[in-house]
Amino acid sequence: MSRTSLAAALAACLAAFSAGPAVAATAQEQRAQQTAQIPVCSRNLGTLAVIEPDTNWWSANQLPSPAALIKVFVSRSHCFTLLDRGKGMAAMQAERELASSGDLRGGSNLGKGQVKAADYVLLPDLVSQNNDAAGNNIGALLGGLVGNHNVGALVGGLNIRKKTADVVLTVTDVRSSEQVAMSEGHAGKTDIGWNAGAGVFWGAFAGAGASGYANTEIGQVVTLAYLQAYTDMVGQLGGLPASASAANVQQAVAMQRPGRLFAAPDGRHAMRPLDVGVLLYPTGNRQGVMWEVEDELGNKGWVSSNLFGLAH
Repeated sequence: MSRTSLAAALAACLAAFSAGPAVAATAQEQRAQQTAQIPVCSRNLGTLAVIEPDTNWWSANQLPSPAALIKVFVSRSHCFTLLDRGKGMAAMQAERELASSGDLRGGSNLGKGQVKAADYVLLPDLVSQNNDAAGNNIGALLGGLVGNHNVGALVGGLNIRKKTADVVLTVTDVRSSEQVAMSEGHAGKTDIGWNAGAGVFWGAFAGAGASGYANTEIGQVVTLAYLQAYTDMVGQLGGLPASASAANVQQAVAMQRPGRLFAAPDGRHAMRPLDVGVLLYPTGNRQGVMWEVEDELGNKGWVSSNLFGLAH
Protein backbone atom coordinates (compact mmCIF):
# COMPACT_ATOMS: atom_id res chain seq x y z
CA MET A 1 0.00 0.00 0.00
CA SER A 2 1.39 3.42 -0.93
CA ARG A 3 1.96 6.11 1.63
CA THR A 4 -0.90 8.13 0.14
CA SER A 5 -3.33 5.21 0.37
CA LEU A 6 -2.24 4.40 3.93
CA ALA A 7 -2.69 7.99 5.02
CA ALA A 8 -6.14 8.06 3.46
CA ALA A 9 -7.13 4.82 5.21
CA LEU A 10 -5.89 6.07 8.58
CA ALA A 11 -7.77 9.33 8.11
CA ALA A 12 -10.96 7.43 7.30
CA CYS A 13 -10.57 5.26 10.41
CA LEU A 14 -9.96 8.27 12.63
CA ALA A 15 -12.97 10.02 11.16
CA ALA A 16 -15.18 6.99 11.77
CA PHE A 17 -13.88 6.61 15.32
CA SER A 18 -14.44 10.25 16.20
CA ALA A 19 -17.91 10.24 14.63
CA GLY A 20 -19.09 7.28 16.72
CA PRO A 21 -19.61 9.04 20.08
CA ALA A 22 -21.22 12.05 18.40
CA VAL A 23 -23.85 9.84 16.79
CA ALA A 24 -24.46 8.08 20.11
CA ALA A 25 -24.81 11.38 21.92
CA THR A 26 -27.31 12.60 19.35
CA ALA A 27 -29.38 9.43 19.75
CA GLN A 28 -29.31 9.86 23.51
CA GLU A 29 -30.50 13.42 23.16
CA GLN A 30 -33.30 12.28 20.88
CA ARG A 31 -34.42 9.70 23.45
CA ALA A 32 -34.25 12.40 26.10
CA GLN A 33 -36.51 14.68 24.11
CA GLN A 34 -39.01 11.86 23.60
CA THR A 35 -38.92 10.97 27.30
CA ALA A 36 -39.49 14.59 28.25
CA GLN A 37 -42.37 15.14 25.84
CA ILE A 38 -45.54 16.51 27.43
CA PRO A 39 -48.57 14.74 25.87
CA VAL A 40 -50.92 16.87 23.76
CA CYS A 41 -54.66 16.16 23.61
CA SER A 42 -56.63 16.22 20.37
CA ARG A 43 -59.61 17.87 22.12
CA ASN A 44 -60.31 19.92 25.20
CA LEU A 45 -61.63 17.75 28.05
CA GLY A 46 -63.19 20.55 30.10
CA THR A 47 -62.21 23.05 32.78
CA LEU A 48 -59.70 22.07 35.45
CA ALA A 49 -58.56 23.51 38.78
CA VAL A 50 -55.22 22.33 40.22
CA ILE A 51 -55.21 22.34 44.02
CA GLU A 52 -52.36 22.05 46.51
CA PRO A 53 -51.92 19.00 48.76
CA ASP A 54 -52.85 19.41 52.42
CA THR A 55 -49.31 18.66 53.59
CA ASN A 56 -46.58 21.05 52.51
CA TRP A 57 -43.65 18.78 51.66
CA TRP A 58 -42.03 21.04 49.07
CA SER A 59 -40.91 24.04 51.13
CA ALA A 60 -38.45 21.95 53.14
CA ASN A 61 -36.76 21.06 49.86
CA GLN A 62 -36.66 24.66 48.55
CA LEU A 63 -39.24 23.85 45.85
CA PRO A 64 -42.38 25.73 44.84
CA SER A 65 -45.77 24.07 45.14
CA PRO A 66 -46.21 21.08 42.81
CA ALA A 67 -49.39 22.79 41.61
CA ALA A 68 -47.16 25.23 39.66
CA LEU A 69 -45.45 22.28 37.98
CA ILE A 70 -48.70 20.58 37.00
CA LYS A 71 -50.09 23.83 35.60
CA VAL A 72 -47.19 23.89 33.12
CA PHE A 73 -48.11 20.36 32.00
CA VAL A 74 -51.79 21.28 31.67
CA SER A 75 -51.08 24.48 29.76
CA ARG A 76 -48.73 22.81 27.27
CA SER A 77 -50.86 19.71 26.77
CA HIS A 78 -54.02 21.66 25.80
CA CYS A 79 -56.05 18.93 27.53
CA PHE A 80 -58.01 21.30 29.79
CA THR A 81 -58.96 24.93 30.17
CA LEU A 82 -56.98 25.87 33.27
CA LEU A 83 -58.80 27.77 36.03
CA ASP A 84 -57.06 29.72 38.78
CA ARG A 85 -58.19 28.82 42.27
CA GLY A 86 -55.13 30.21 44.02
CA LYS A 87 -53.64 33.70 44.29
CA GLY A 88 -55.30 34.81 41.06
CA MET A 89 -58.69 33.85 42.46
CA ALA A 90 -58.01 35.81 45.65
CA ALA A 91 -57.07 38.90 43.62
CA MET A 92 -60.23 38.48 41.51
CA GLN A 93 -62.40 38.30 44.62
CA ALA A 94 -60.78 41.51 45.89
CA GLU A 95 -61.75 43.24 42.63
CA ARG A 96 -65.31 41.97 42.99
CA GLU A 97 -65.49 43.36 46.51
CA LEU A 98 -64.52 46.75 45.09
CA ALA A 99 -67.27 46.38 42.49
CA SER A 100 -69.92 45.42 45.06
CA SER A 101 -68.97 48.41 47.24
CA GLY A 102 -69.39 50.77 44.27
CA ASP A 103 -65.73 51.82 44.09
CA LEU A 104 -65.12 50.72 40.48
CA ARG A 105 -65.90 52.86 37.47
CA GLY A 106 -69.17 52.41 35.64
CA GLY A 107 -69.12 49.96 32.76
CA SER A 108 -66.51 47.71 34.38
CA ASN A 109 -68.73 44.69 33.63
CA LEU A 110 -67.65 42.84 36.76
CA GLY A 111 -70.18 40.93 38.80
CA LYS A 112 -71.97 37.70 39.52
CA GLY A 113 -72.47 34.91 37.01
CA GLN A 114 -69.17 35.37 35.18
CA VAL A 115 -66.83 32.84 36.84
CA LYS A 116 -66.37 29.56 35.00
CA ALA A 117 -67.08 26.41 36.97
CA ALA A 118 -64.42 23.73 37.23
CA ASP A 119 -65.48 20.41 35.71
CA TYR A 120 -62.60 18.60 37.40
CA VAL A 121 -60.05 19.17 40.15
CA LEU A 122 -56.55 17.70 40.03
CA LEU A 123 -54.53 16.96 43.17
CA PRO A 124 -50.76 16.33 42.86
CA ASP A 125 -49.20 14.59 45.85
CA LEU A 126 -46.51 12.18 46.97
CA VAL A 127 -47.20 8.49 47.40
CA SER A 128 -47.03 6.83 50.79
CA GLN A 129 -45.22 3.50 50.72
CA ASN A 130 -47.49 0.55 51.36
CA ASN A 131 -45.92 -2.89 51.48
CA ASP A 132 -49.18 -4.81 51.58
CA ALA A 133 -49.63 -8.20 49.94
CA ALA A 134 -51.27 -6.66 46.91
CA GLY A 135 -48.13 -4.70 46.12
CA ASN A 136 -50.05 -1.45 45.67
CA ASN A 137 -47.91 1.45 46.84
CA ILE A 138 -50.49 4.17 46.16
CA GLY A 139 -52.02 3.49 49.56
CA ALA A 140 -52.61 6.54 51.70
CA LEU A 141 -51.23 9.86 50.55
CA LEU A 142 -48.34 11.63 52.23
CA GLY A 143 -48.83 11.86 55.96
CA GLY A 144 -46.25 14.53 56.89
CA LEU A 145 -42.64 15.25 57.74
CA VAL A 146 -40.71 13.03 60.14
CA GLY A 147 -38.13 15.07 61.98
CA ASN A 148 -36.85 18.15 60.16
CA HIS A 149 -33.33 17.31 61.40
CA ASN A 150 -33.17 14.20 59.24
CA VAL A 151 -32.40 14.84 55.59
CA GLY A 152 -34.61 12.70 53.40
CA ALA A 153 -36.94 11.89 56.28
CA LEU A 154 -40.22 12.25 54.42
CA VAL A 155 -42.92 9.70 54.97
CA GLY A 156 -43.72 8.32 51.56
CA GLY A 157 -42.55 8.99 48.10
CA LEU A 158 -39.62 11.38 48.33
CA ASN A 159 -36.14 10.19 49.27
CA ILE A 160 -33.67 13.07 49.26
CA ARG A 161 -30.66 10.86 49.98
CA LYS A 162 -31.34 8.42 47.13
CA LYS A 163 -32.87 11.09 44.85
CA THR A 164 -36.07 9.17 44.10
CA ALA A 165 -39.68 10.29 43.92
CA ASP A 166 -42.99 8.44 43.84
CA VAL A 167 -45.96 10.66 43.08
CA VAL A 168 -49.68 10.34 42.43
CA LEU A 169 -52.20 12.45 40.50
CA THR A 170 -55.92 12.25 41.27
CA VAL A 171 -58.65 13.76 39.08
CA THR A 172 -62.14 14.19 40.57
CA ASP A 173 -65.41 15.15 38.88
CA VAL A 174 -66.70 18.11 40.91
CA ARG A 175 -70.37 17.35 40.19
CA SER A 176 -70.47 13.67 41.01
CA SER A 177 -67.34 13.47 43.27
CA GLU A 178 -66.27 10.48 41.14
CA GLN A 179 -62.53 9.90 40.84
CA VAL A 180 -62.18 9.67 37.08
CA ALA A 181 -58.43 9.02 37.09
CA MET A 182 -55.61 8.11 39.45
CA SER A 183 -52.09 7.66 38.11
CA GLU A 184 -48.71 7.06 39.66
CA GLY A 185 -45.22 8.12 38.57
CA HIS A 186 -41.72 7.17 39.65
CA ALA A 187 -38.33 8.67 38.81
CA GLY A 188 -34.80 8.47 40.15
CA LYS A 189 -31.46 10.21 39.75
CA THR A 190 -30.48 7.96 36.83
CA ASP A 191 -33.46 9.30 34.85
CA ILE A 192 -31.96 12.78 34.66
CA GLY A 193 -28.59 11.73 33.19
CA TRP A 194 -29.69 13.25 29.88
CA ASN A 195 -30.29 16.67 31.45
CA ALA A 196 -27.75 18.43 29.23
CA GLY A 197 -29.66 17.36 26.14
CA ALA A 198 -33.08 18.51 27.31
CA GLY A 199 -32.60 22.22 27.83
CA VAL A 200 -35.76 23.10 25.94
CA PHE A 201 -37.82 20.91 28.24
CA TRP A 202 -36.43 22.36 31.47
CA GLY A 203 -36.64 25.88 30.10
CA ALA A 204 -40.43 25.57 30.02
CA PHE A 205 -40.55 25.87 33.82
CA ALA A 206 -38.27 28.87 34.23
CA GLY A 207 -40.94 31.53 33.73
CA ALA A 208 -43.90 29.60 35.14
CA GLY A 209 -43.23 29.81 38.86
CA ALA A 210 -41.66 26.35 38.87
CA SER A 211 -38.00 27.15 38.22
CA GLY A 212 -36.89 25.26 41.33
CA TYR A 213 -37.92 22.03 39.66
CA ALA A 214 -35.60 22.73 36.73
CA ASN A 215 -32.63 24.04 38.71
CA THR A 216 -32.24 21.36 41.39
CA GLU A 217 -31.53 17.66 41.09
CA ILE A 218 -34.37 16.54 43.37
CA GLY A 219 -36.65 18.99 41.58
CA GLN A 220 -35.85 17.37 38.24
CA VAL A 221 -36.53 13.92 39.68
CA VAL A 222 -39.92 15.06 41.00
CA THR A 223 -40.69 16.67 37.64
CA LEU A 224 -40.04 13.46 35.71
CA ALA A 225 -42.13 11.46 38.18
CA TYR A 226 -45.05 13.85 37.74
CA LEU A 227 -44.59 13.84 33.97
CA GLN A 228 -44.85 10.06 33.92
CA ALA A 229 -48.01 10.23 36.05
CA TYR A 230 -49.50 13.01 33.91
CA THR A 231 -48.84 11.09 30.69
CA ASP A 232 -50.56 8.04 32.15
CA MET A 233 -53.42 10.18 33.45
CA VAL A 234 -54.09 11.67 30.00
CA GLY A 235 -54.32 8.15 28.62
CA GLN A 236 -56.97 7.30 31.22
CA LEU A 237 -59.12 10.33 30.38
CA GLY A 238 -59.82 9.47 26.75
CA GLY A 239 -63.38 8.41 27.58
CA LEU A 240 -64.46 11.66 29.24
CA PRO A 241 -67.64 13.22 27.77
CA ALA A 242 -67.46 16.19 25.42
CA SER A 243 -69.40 18.24 28.00
CA ALA A 244 -69.03 17.31 31.66
CA SER A 245 -71.91 19.62 32.58
CA ALA A 246 -74.36 18.04 30.14
CA ALA A 247 -73.26 14.49 30.97
CA ASN A 248 -74.03 14.85 34.69
CA VAL A 249 -77.52 14.75 36.17
CA GLN A 250 -79.36 18.02 36.53
CA GLN A 251 -79.09 19.96 39.75
CA ALA A 252 -81.90 19.26 42.20
CA VAL A 253 -84.70 21.80 42.64
CA ALA A 254 -86.95 22.48 45.65
CA MET A 255 -90.58 23.52 45.73
CA GLN A 256 -90.85 27.14 46.83
CA ARG A 257 -94.67 27.22 46.60
CA PRO A 258 -97.14 24.37 47.01
CA GLY A 259 -98.18 22.64 43.80
CA ARG A 260 -98.97 19.31 42.19
CA LEU A 261 -97.15 16.71 40.11
CA PHE A 262 -98.97 16.03 36.84
CA ALA A 263 -98.89 12.95 34.60
CA ALA A 264 -98.48 15.09 31.45
CA PRO A 265 -97.35 18.64 30.65
CA ASP A 266 -100.93 19.68 29.91
CA GLY A 267 -101.64 19.67 33.67
CA ARG A 268 -104.87 17.66 33.48
CA HIS A 269 -104.12 14.61 35.61
CA ALA A 270 -102.61 15.31 39.04
CA MET A 271 -100.49 12.53 40.49
CA ARG A 272 -99.68 13.92 43.94
CA PRO A 273 -99.44 17.19 45.88
CA LEU A 274 -96.04 18.84 46.30
CA ASP A 275 -95.40 20.74 49.52
CA VAL A 276 -92.89 23.56 49.99
CA GLY A 277 -89.38 22.15 50.39
CA VAL A 278 -89.95 18.90 48.45
CA LEU A 279 -86.86 18.01 46.39
CA LEU A 280 -87.30 17.21 42.69
CA TYR A 281 -84.80 16.06 40.06
CA PRO A 282 -85.27 17.42 36.51
CA THR A 283 -84.83 14.88 33.69
CA GLY A 284 -83.95 17.57 31.14
CA ASN A 285 -87.28 17.42 29.28
CA ARG A 286 -89.53 20.47 29.30
CA GLN A 287 -92.39 22.08 27.44
CA GLY A 288 -92.86 25.79 28.02
CA VAL A 289 -92.84 26.37 31.79
CA MET A 290 -93.60 22.71 32.51
CA TRP A 291 -90.61 20.58 33.49
CA GLU A 292 -90.42 16.80 33.72
CA VAL A 293 -89.06 15.77 37.13
CA GLU A 294 -88.65 12.79 39.43
CA ASP A 295 -89.38 12.91 43.14
CA GLU A 296 -87.49 11.06 45.86
CA LEU A 297 -90.01 8.17 45.71
CA GLY A 298 -89.32 7.51 42.04
CA ASN A 299 -92.48 9.14 40.68
CA LYS A 300 -91.96 10.88 37.33
CA GLY A 301 -94.22 13.69 36.22
CA TRP A 302 -94.50 17.33 35.27
CA VAL A 303 -94.53 20.50 37.37
CA SER A 304 -94.51 24.22 36.63
CA SER A 305 -91.09 25.86 36.90
CA ASN A 306 -92.83 28.89 38.39
CA LEU A 307 -93.21 26.92 41.61
CA PHE A 308 -89.65 25.77 42.28
CA GLY A 309 -86.07 27.05 42.45
CA LEU A 310 -82.59 25.58 42.71
CA ALA A 311 -82.05 23.56 45.88
CA HIS A 312 -79.40 24.89 48.27
